[in-house]
Amino acid sequence: MTQHRNGRRFAVPASRRLSWDLLGFHHNMPLCSHDRRMNLQIVADARKACPLRISWPALFLKAYGLTAQEIPELRQTWYRWPWAHIYQHPTSVATLTVQRHIDGEPWLFWGNVRSPESLPLTELQESIDRFCKEDPAKIFAKQWRLAHLPTLLRRLIWWWNLNVETKKRATRVGTFFLSTLAGLGAEIQLPPSVQTGCLTYGPLDENGVARVTLAYDHRLMDGALVAGILDRLEKTLNQTIAAELKAIHIDAADHRAA
Repeated sequence: MTQHRNGRRFAVPASRRLSWDLLGFHHNMPLCSHDRRMNLQIVADARKACPLRISWPALFLKAYGLTAQEIPELRQTWYRWPWAHIYQHPTSVATLTVQRHIDGEPWLFWGNVRSPESLPLTELQESIDRFCKEDPAKIFAKQWRLAHLPTLLRRLIWWWNLNVETKKRATRVGTFFLSTLAGLGAEIQLPPSVQTGCLTYGPLDENGVARVTLAYDHRLMDGALVAGILDRLEKTLNQTIAAELKAIHIDAADHRAA
């Protein structure tokens, strides 16, 4: 790399523009976060025994979607324009943070999965694999084009999607957000987001316990409800999600026997 003795000034690269935009709108979200130390040993054992690789993000996306079916506040969005009101989406749309490296530069993209609660874990994992492996300019085509637009136009598009759109907002930016660094052995305290719910989790310890954090729009929910949501999420992971993993194991064994 060429050394510049007196420093240099250069434009914000396209790889940093979407994160810059997100942080700008994140500051308008009155988020509050609570965490719960969850014992996930049951689902961890079922995942380990499963013959197919199912990542932890896939497990959390489906568990959150199932929880949101029962708790409508997780599918609601607060709008401040043209007047303060709430819109409730019929189903969840998950938004997953995906880091990709393009020409030596790290990019952050956001992959959307509609109705994760209704998808088999295998299909959820296929979606995540596509986000991680396919050409970013194709799998994230709209975000790729957005990153190359002038800042004023990008911000206008973000503002429109967040403040004017109702039905289309969910499909464009999601109803909830998942970001994690657990695979790198780290935790995120409060990932920047613009969704009603922002979920993150840390690595499991030797006892199968992980800290799971939910940041939420305090205009729509209070702490007692969120504590109940985290409890319900833990039960869903260890019961419903673990049962599906075991079913995959049984189906694979039956297929081999046949």
